[in-house]
Amino acid sequence: MKEKWLLTFPPDLTEEAVTYTLIKNYNLRVNILRASIGLNVSGSLLIMIEGTCEEIALALGWLKKTGINVDPGNSQILWDESTCVHCGVCTAICPTKALSLDASNWLLSFSPDKCLACGHCIPACPLGAIRNLKR
Repeated sequence: MKEKWLLTFPPDLTEEAVTYTLIKNYNLRVNILRASIGLNVSGSLLIMIEGTCEEIALALGWLKKTGINVDPGNSQILWDESTCVHCGVCTAICPTKALSLDASNWLLSFSPDKCLACGHCIPACPLGAIRNLKR
């Protein structure tokens, strides 16, 4: 089973060896897709994990117990380009940069392959051009 997770670290947990623990203690295959972590500042880690349902459940329990916030990708974001006015408000809140503005023409683009479907962009959109479709 494969899942995509966005892990958010509080400042006091940035020294935690998270990927090592997920691999060593929970037998998960971990692929780091994007990382933004600094010592003693909050950070985020977008990972693709692979393992059995039991291994994933145990790892998820450990992460939550440790104090690391986990946003699993269990939904899909839909962007209605015809409603969008390309204001770019959603780009500021998107942790994976799946929503971005092209500096040459100031048009918004959406990269579903980068999207975690965390949903932060939905309330940010003033026109409701972004919605969540649960899988």
